[in-house]
Amino acid sequence: MAAKQPPPLMKKHSQTDLVSRLKTRKILGVGGEDDDGEIHRSKISQVLGNEIKFAVREPLGLRVWQLVSAVMFSGVAIMALAFPDQLYDTIFEEEAASSKTPIRLYGGALLS
Repeated sequence: MAAKQPPPLMKKHSQTDLVSRLKTRKILGVGGEDDDGEIHRSKISQVLGNEIKFAVREPLGLRVWQLVSAVMFSGVAIMALAFPDQLYDTIFEEEAASSKTPIRLYGGALLS
């Protein structure tokens, strides 16, 4: 017996078929409203969430603390790089260190 040949494959133009597009978007969960009433335009936005929720202004105290700590770290780092002996004397209240390299490496780490 000879096997029947399958019919030739026909391409479906789903871009023009509105019902097919609607079904595809419904299967993917795109375009519908969620429990919060948000309409997602893509699956990625569903996974990542809405970025408007994260656009919150930080408190002024946090910004001030970030500025103060950055200035303090930078000041100590510059002092460690430029004047390692004075920094060592200030912190340990002892004689000068035998080598300036560790103090300068510490300053470089703080500055970075």
